[in-house]
Amino acid sequence: MKKAGIIGGAGYVGGELIRLLLYHPQVELDYVHSISHSGQYLHAAHPDLTGETDQKFTDTINPAVDVIFLALGHGEAINFLLENAIPDNIHLIDMSQDFRVENNKFVYGLTELNHHKIRQATKIANPGCFATAILLGLLPAAENNMLADDIHVTAITGSTGAGQTHTRTNHFSWRYSNMSVYKAFQHQHMDEIYNSLEPISGSPNPVIYFLPFRGNFTRGILASSYFNCEKPLAQVFDMYSDYYQDSRFVTISRINPDLKQVVNTNKALIYLEKHEDTLLIISVIDNLIKGAAGQAVQNMNVMLGFDEAAGLNLKAAAF
Repeated sequence: MKKAGIIGGAGYVGGELIRLLLYHPQVELDYVHSISHSGQYLHAAHPDLTGETDQKFTDTINPAVDVIFLALGHGEAINFLLENAIPDNIHLIDMSQDFRVENNKFVYGLTELNHHKIRQATKIANPGCFATAILLGLLPAAENNMLADDIHVTAITGSTGAGQTHTRTNHFSWRYSNMSVYKAFQHQHMDEIYNSLEPISGSPNPVIYFLPFRGNFTRGILASSYFNCEKPLAQVFDMYSDYYQDSRFVTISRINPDLKQVVNTNKALIYLEKHEDTLLIISVIDNLIKGAAGQAVQNMNVMLGFDEAAGLNLKAAAF
């Protein structure tokens, strides 16, 4: 058994990491670090863990573990590593955006893009949730030199994507029966999307016009991308199927998918449709699992030589 520690385990992503690691067949959850919740039971912050564990949060860090997950806010991971000397032999997976772009020490942890690099890495920058959904929809097109024209992307995410900090826009009375656009064309995940596509296509990126929506539900991301494409749909379908033929979690769907097919799983469903010379790509994921904690566990599995799907055989909560 390998030992794992979590830094910052009181938030939504930390809670999902705890849940996944408690039932991982080859990993023991050694500690969950939290200054604000130190000494409290894990189920005090995560009631869904009631009856599952009597483990408590701690304010100390055990250096004798095999992997550490940083489930901290953006900007906090850098400060944590500056203030705490983590031995180089410990595998590190950061969930924030602190190391996703232009960092030589961290490998970008989109498994379907960098599987070989992840297998040899000790430090992983886990991708953002929007970036994961959008990139999974665009990677095969980039590899086949299909991204020559502007790309238009619209994506909607659940309220858990905003974290647990109380703000007006994630309050129940605001979210219920409501929607809104935010950070139009300038979302923070754009840099990692551009950074990932250009090396594959081998040419400068086209402009991506991204409209993110706040949804009136709790979990999941549905992203729709479209651009000019003259290739027949059957040919495009084969390209996507070939690209993901070895993927454990990405499925090319022949029917238009919905969020409930992926919520509570590490799955991603990709759907393709042509309208004259416009290719429409729909991708759906769970923002807290494939878009965060599940992808982190998937990265850990690859890094440590486990079966890639270990601890991640989860069924969607369809009802």
